[in-house]
Amino acid sequence: MSSSNDLYSGLFRAFLTEEALDRAGRVKSSAFEADLAELEQLIGLAALDDVLVSNAKNMSVVYTAIAAFENSVRELITSTLLENVGAAWWEDCVSKKIRDAADSRRKEEEKVKWHTQRGSDPIQYTMLPNLLNIIRQNGDYFEDFIHDIDWAASIFDTVEKSRNVIMHSGTLSKRDIARLGSLFRDWNTQVAT
Repeated sequence: MSSSNDLYSGLFRAFLTEEALDRAGRVKSSAFEADLAELEQLIGLAALDDVLVSNAKNMSVVYTAIAAFENSVRELITSTLLENVGAAWWEDCVSKKIRDAADSRRKEEEKVKWHTQRGSDPIQYTMLPNLLNIIRQNGDYFEDFIHDIDWAASIFDTVEKSRNVIMHSGTLSKRDIARLGSLFRDWNTQVAT
């Protein structure tokens, strides 16, 4: 019986996650299809310095991992709280300070109508440190995934430091990249459901 309950719970969680992602404005992989050469041509990459382009391309792999990690945390929060609390989880489980900050970012982006926005779900406007705070504020719902909030905080802190370097056009050392890889593997092993 436990096995069928686990299966049902896993399927239900997957369904809720998919539903939440769609509501958040998830772009399906087929919605944006362009090959690398087309993207390079559209952005005018050939007009830029070759060395700087090479460094940025190397960091794009790291950026991809960081973005995937950050969005996986959003998915974990959304699916876990949606399953345990229901559709009003954002209002019921997220502090007013975090909700207000996300709403402020959303409103600022809405002013620029000619540019794509992050999504329609407020969690898309929530910064990485506040994602950890949401988990902290709702620790009981995440205890099956996160055995020690300090462990999670150390991961988030390191990812945030690396993210800031890359997002401000810096280049990480191989040591920093390897550290991120180790942290992502540890996180995924611990949190995978």
